[in-house]
Amino acid sequence: MSGGPVARIDAGTYGVAVHELTTIEQLAAIEAADRIGVRAIWLTTGGVGPDALTLFAAAAVRTHQIVMGTGITPTFPRHPLVVVQQAHTIASLAPGRFRLGIGPSHKPGIESMFGIPFERPLQHLREYTRIARSALQVGPFDFTGERFTVKGKLSNPPGIPVMVSALRPTSFHLAGEISDGGLAWICPLPYLRDHALPALTAGAAVAGREKPPMIGHCFAAVHDDLSAVRAEGKARLGFYLRAPFYQEMFAQAGYPEAREGTVSDGIVDAIVVGGSEERVADGLRAYTAAGMDEMIVSTLVVGDDRKKSYERTMRLVASL
Repeated sequence: MSGGPVARIDAGTYGVAVHELTTIEQLAAIEAADRIGVRAIWLTTGGVGPDALTLFAAAAVRTHQIVMGTGITPTFPRHPLVVVQQAHTIASLAPGRFRLGIGPSHKPGIESMFGIPFERPLQHLREYTRIARSALQVGPFDFTGERFTVKGKLSNPPGIPVMVSALRPTSFHLAGEISDGGLAWICPLPYLRDHALPALTAGAAVAGREKPPMIGHCFAAVHDDLSAVRAEGKARLGFYLRAPFYQEMFAQAGYPEAREGTVSDGIVDAIVVGGSEERVADGLRAYTAAGMDEMIVSTLVVGDDRKKSYERTMRLVASL
């Protein structure tokens, strides 16, 4: 596929995901990351909170070098051509600096909040990705499937990568087959190495294509009080351990207590990297040494000074 400028950054890049609660705070965090020299920034859209695509449109004209990516934009509540419109707008404002990450999200949230049936999510994601890649990377799109029927043409396609979220081996296999990258979220390093990466590679082989980038994720905080880092990590992980998909992933990774929604110390230590600059740097480098092409680092805010905590971790990530 071909098109306009493609957002490319070097393999082994460490980016930052920010999780502030308000639009203004999120935008300030993106600007701070750009100013500090972080190479990639990631935003997720959850529920009806601040919308990542809208935020990135604002950030595009207030930043200079940082590559922006959604990790992820949920697919069920939004038609693929609406996402194409939004992504095209951002890419026009920040040429070569935007990557689209999409995924079906999770059954409880989609059905209970939006009232949308969460049916055959991998089929849904396969069709959605095909439409988005065709429009954004080629221009013409003409697709009739089980979920979507679309036909048209996007003028001046920006050529941006379309990455998909993955959690279990079947979704990593799909990512390898159809997407421009697999986006993991809170998967322990051994699970990524032993289950996710082989599935991504196998999916690419089935499609007769090169393996797309594998993007891992963890939480991190450069902070001197390790007990405070662990406590913050445990609080953040509690949300995910209420979701059946995450429970099963952790169980397969060797933490069966996840099926009960228990956030054990073992789970926290498998996902949260904390301590001094040197300790956090070593922990993050372990992921790329194990085969991750990139890392998303969710910054944990520890202590009363949020700005100081954010920036200390961001500066470490920017230095790697």
